[in-house]
Amino acid sequence: MYAIVEIAGQQFKVAKDQKVFVHRLQEDEGKKVNFENVLLIEDGKNITIGAPAIDGAAVQAKVVKHLKGDKVIVFKKKRRKGYKVKNGHRQYLTELKIEGIVAKGAKKAAPKKEATKAEAKPKAAAPKKAAPKTTAKKAAPKKSAPKKAAPKADLSSNTVAELKAMAKAKGITGISSMKKADLIKALSK
Repeated sequence: MYAIVEIAGQQFKVAKDQKVFVHRLQEDEGKKVNFENVLLIEDGKNITIGAPAIDGAAVQAKVVKHLKGDKVIVFKKKRRKGYKVKNGHRQYLTELKIEGIVAKGAKKAAPKKEATKAEAKPKAAAPKKAAPKTTAKKAAPKKSAPKKAAPKADLSSNTVAELKAMAKAKGITGISSMKKADLIKALSK
């Protein structure tokens, strides 16, 4: 009998009394763990496939120890450029011993607790997000009033081409050789 189960974001084919190395889990050493996300169970001639997981199925395992994997050398090189970087990495792993595969009747109490915590947090956060939006809309009209009072700020926000067109309309001569600052001075007089 074997099962395909998802553990720590990866799928593993497991059987009873098998040892499996998975990404580091938060459980302590010696603690028993249940994995409810069972994708496939094969027991003799019967194969049960989940869509996506099998309801009521679970894989029971025991955390044997936490360890680090073998060192992996990461070497980067660009030829003819003098670029070489050598780096190493050791993955944090957890060794599990599969104690049993339950086809039906597994309890799913732990995911319900996590779901209630996840639902409670967004409800509390939603009013906080709504309040700043309303204050930001009220503050925007107040900022537009000072811009109308200061025409120099309007001129500096314009491009040189727009300033030249305004100067031409006012009848200012010699605008082709003027820079932006000179155009703003001439228009503000």
